[in-house]
Order: sequence, then structure tokens, then C-alpha cells
Amino acid sequence: MAKHSASAKSVVITALLVGILAISSAAQSKARIVRLSELQGAVQIDRNLGQGYERAFLNMPVTEGMRLWAKDDGRAEVEFEDGSVVRLVPNSRLDFSRLSLSASGEKQNTLRLGEGTAYVNFKGQRNDEFILEFARERIALDRSAHFRVDMNDAQANLAVFQGDVNVEGPAGRVELGKKQSANFDLADNDRYTVAKNFEEDQYDAWDKQQDQYHQRGMSNSYTSSYPYSYGASDLNYYGNFMNVPGYGNMWQPYLTGAGWNPYQDGGWSYYPGAGYTWVSAYPWGWMPYRYGSWVFVPQYGWLWQPGGWNGWVTGPRVVNPPRRFVSPQPPVRGHATVAVGAGPAYPPVVPPHRIVVSSGQAGLGVPRGAVKELGKVAGKVTTSGPVEIKVPHASSGFGDVGNRSTGPVVSHPSGWRGGESQSHPTPAPTPHASTPSHGPPHR
Repeated sequence: MAKHSASAKSVVITALLVGILAISSAAQSKARIVRLSELQGAVQIDRNLGQGYERAFLNMPVTEGMRLWAKDDGRAEVEFEDGSVVRLVPNSRLDFSRLSLSASGEKQNTLRLGEGTAYVNFKGQRNDEFILEFARERIALDRSAHFRVDMNDAQANLAVFQGDVNVEGPAGRVELGKKQSANFDLADNDRYTVAKNFEEDQYDAWDKQQDQYHQRGMSNSYTSSYPYSYGASDLNYYGNFMNVPGYGNMWQPYLTGAGWNPYQDGGWSYYPGAGYTWVSAYPWGWMPYRYGSWVFVPQYGWLWQPGGWNGWVTGPRVVNPPRRFVSPQPPVRGHATVAVGAGPAYPPVVPPHRIVVSSGQAGLGVPRGAVKELGKVAGKVTTSGPVEIKVPHASSGFGDVGNRSTGPVVSHPSGWRGGESQSHPTPAPTPHASTPSHGPPHR
């Protein structure tokens, strides 16, 4: 009888443990990451580790509970899975109060603007929830919209560029359409006035140019089939898709050169629940480091193989690496960011007026959109060596992302050696299966 009772207790304990593990797994499955996709100047981030604000760098994952602060000369863009974006300009703070998944898989986003200016371009995918709070106001989006919110101690202003926006607050509900605006008096119970137009802001042009960059980069037929859109525009600008015999659809950045590997420049950053996560320094370095695998193919070099969409990768995942390849290893303890190679990317306040494009840099140091037809420039580098490029409108903080008729000024600096040539591939064997992904599942 005692043995029977002990056995029953064992079954109960086992069932409880299984239940606890199931709950833990379900909690993890609701975790999400979004991307710090662009930054300039002094931008800081609070990773929700109890350490306060610290310097932010490109491609940092952003998770629930984090806070972003664009300081006096800072600008930042955060990109969501469906391609929606939020942009901050100098002296602006944004809290990511909620980044989760509902039980049925819809994305739930709640952001709070603490001060300053935020530009929101919501794509309105499926039944996802997107809420922006400012002062005592609340915007709940259920369809695509593009708008700007400015806020200071005395008042807040909402300007709608595209779509319809509904705002709820102490003074009631207000509905705004395209090209309309509302001004909220924060000292008078948020009473509002509505106008049929809006005043332009000095950063509206920057916001528009960033949107143009994404629109041009999202037209590729390869990336349009992916379940996620964030980072896709960078893949189409900084590299090339190709069908490799024995491997299928692959992507490779321009300007890789001999000896380059995808993990030579970046850093390790710590995240609650996931531990240390690899963050690439390359401006395109998001999707190829969160999903799929890097494969080394003879006569091609390193290429990214898309896939593995069910979980986001926290560390190097490679197939068939060269004999001398050394994979960077995460720190064993602590929460500090650890640099590898050139380290994390901290783009300057104002991009340089001239940049040198050379083999082996793989886009590092090339601001997005700064070089018109980067692929053609990469071809010149392959045949003739490094080139110096004059960046149009560099002083404005963004490059040649519009449809201008004049291309970049290219010169071949004297005394510089040519880049490595790239040979055409021959059919390669099918790569080995990739290793499982790490980190919280991402549906």
C-alpha cells in the first residue's frame, strides 16, 4: 500500500513538473524581438537589466520593457516584423511597454512616448495590435497609418500623413484623416483643436527619405515570400540573391572579398531570458543573424541560406566552415557588451561626405542609401580596386535614396591595390543540416 501511494505521488509530481515546463514554454513562445534598424549620433538604450541607460548600437534586438532615448543629436529607427517602423528624433524617449504575442498568434505592441517626437508608419498586418500612448492620450491602430506625434510639457500635436487615426483621452475621442492634425492642451485636461492641415517639421524630410529607402528595398521577389519583413530592404540594397546549385536560394553581401567571414565584426549583448546574443556590425546584419544559416560554399565564399523561421538565433550558426574559421564564443558571465573585430556599429551624427568602398568591408561604413546602385560600384571594386565616393546630401543625415538622375562621383585612389576577383561557381554538394536555433521561439 505504501509502495502504491509513493508511486501515485511520483505520478502527480511528474505531472506537475510537465505542467510547469509547459507553462514556461508557452511564456517563452510569446516573447518577441524587434530591431534597432537605424541610428545616428547619441542614442541610448535601457535593456531592462537594472543598469539604466547605456550607449545603443545598430542591430540591437529590442524586447519588452526596454526604453530608447535619442539625445541632443540622436536619431533612431525601430523596425517591426511586418516592416512597420517607429522613428525618434533628438530629445525623444520611447518605452516598449509591451512586445508580445496573443494566444492566437497576433502581435501585441504598446509603446509610450515619454517626450519629444515620434514618427510611426504602421503597415496594418492581419489582426495585430499597435498602441501608441503619449501624455494621457492613446492611439490604437487597426489599419495602416503614417503619422507624427510631437510632445512637450505644455502641449502635444498629432499630424497624420496617411490613413486614419483615432485618439482617445480625457477630453474624449477624436478621429483624424489624411493631412489633418490635432493639438492637445496638456494643461487643460488635454482639450484639443482640430485643423485640416499641419505644419511641416524639420525632420519630416528625414522620415520621408527613410520610407523611400524601405519602399525601394521591399520590391524583391525573394524577400516578399519571407514571413518577416524587417531587414529585407537592407538585404536588397547591400547584397545579391542567387540560386546556387545544390543549395537553392542564397544571399551574399556585396564586397565580401577573400578571407571575409560573417562573424568577424560585431559584439555580444546580454538580454533577459535569452542570455548573450550576437549583434552584427554590418548595416544589413539583422535577418541573416536571426534566422537561417551561414554556409561556406567553395568558389562562392560565405552565403546566407534563409530558413529557420520558427525561432530566432542568438549565436553563430554555420554550415561547412573553412578549416581555419573560428566561431566567436559568448562570454560566460556578466551583462556587459563585448566587442569582436571592429565591434558594434555606432554611426556618426552626420555621415561623411566621402566614403571609400573596398573589397572585404561587406558594406561596413556605407550608410544605407548613400551609394546609388551599390552592386555596380561593387563590380568596379572587384575589377579595379577601392573607390572613393562622394555621398550626395550627406550633411542631411541620409544618402541618395531618391530617384536622382546624377549618380555618385567615383574615383580610383592612386597607390591602392585592386580588390580580390570573384570567380563563377560550380555545382556544390548539398550542405549539412543546420543546428537548432536558440533563444525564445518566435512564431
